[in-house]
Amino acid sequence: MIANAIAVVAFLAVAALLLRPRLRDLPSWRATVTPLASIIGSGFLVSLPLLANDVGAYALPAMMFLVAASYLLGGAIRFNIIHGEPLFDAEGRYGAATALERASHVALAVAYFISVAYYLSLLSAFFLKLFGSAGTTEARALTTAVLWLIGGYGWWRGLRGLETVEEYAVGLKLAVIAAVLAALAWFNADLFLRGEWALHAREPDITWDTVRLVFGLLIVVQGFETSRFLKGAYPPALRVRTMRRAQIISAVIYAAFFALATVLLGSQRSNGDVTAITNMVAVVASVLPVMLIAGAVFAQLSAAVADAIGSAGLIEQFGIRFGDRRHAYLVIAAIGTALIWSTNIFEIIALASRAFALFYFLQCLVAAFVALTAPDVNHRAARAGAFLALGAFAALVVVFGIPAETE
Repeated sequence: MIANAIAVVAFLAVAALLLRPRLRDLPSWRATVTPLASIIGSGFLVSLPLLANDVGAYALPAMMFLVAASYLLGGAIRFNIIHGEPLFDAEGRYGAATALERASHVALAVAYFISVAYYLSLLSAFFLKLFGSAGTTEARALTTAVLWLIGGYGWWRGLRGLETVEEYAVGLKLAVIAAVLAALAWFNADLFLRGEWALHAREPDITWDTVRLVFGLLIVVQGFETSRFLKGAYPPALRVRTMRRAQIISAVIYAAFFALATVLLGSQRSNGDVTAITNMVAVVASVLPVMLIAGAVFAQLSAAVADAIGSAGLIEQFGIRFGDRRHAYLVIAAIGTALIWSTNIFEIIALASRAFALFYFLQCLVAAFVALTAPDVNHRAARAGAFLALGAFAALVVVFGIPAETE
């Protein structure tokens, strides 16, 4: 009873704080919301059961490794925002950097088109779960409807209109997360005071496939790159600052969640199903499973909108014009519809995972080139070497990563 009350109070308090018009109207918050929405997507729900299933007691260190890796990869993109964008706009001797940059956009475009449809497919699955329906045709129909609602609203209201949808979705999603964390904190404290706190996570058998799974889980902390494609809406310094802020906020959320939920881990294998996480938190507070299902819907909606915004910015940077950016949302909806009805999203998520990693790999190569050629860059050789090392890690994910959502 107490845990339920704590969860509800935390949800209402954080929702009231984050949905204030004064906060939502701040450009710095709007620019933070887009990458944050994409980072805290389906990963929040599936990462703990997946890592608990495969690395057991090392779930928290594994997630912190992923968070640290994603922050470093984000550093390469932030470097390109500040030092690379002026080169990409130049002609002549910076052609190599521009060619790599455009190649990375092709990889990211593939990933984005798939991920928008994928996120909305998960949204439909969570929503239909509430009504006991799991038919493929119904799910595809609902996914298509939501996709065209997003595309149509983006066409009608443009970037600012979609950001408004995203801000509400992110605010509600973070309020759900706050409720989960508050209830988990109370649960841990209560167990400790009663002398019953103990870890039951199993000791895993670490194999090469385990490492490959952790590599593949990079996709659950993906999304920070969306700041790179808000070029026309926000200045470089603001995009860099808000991308870093989004990554720090998401890192704190993941760290707190994994640390507080570790006490729930047992020997039973979860297979990464979303039901596993709802069953895990049900012992903490009876209201949490319902909140998590609602949070899942908010998470998929906000993540899909974030990637739709990123896709539109990407299309615009390709030089493809559809009158203005607003028409790009209709193109995204059309391509997403084709994916939804012609392909099983869960079968091709492996391609999306590798496409994101390929984008990061190419961005690291771009950053290394920019470090050696752009003006006003200190420690050129050291920076270039660091970016190449990051690129090598991304290449490992491309070649060996096992996508979490299909495991």
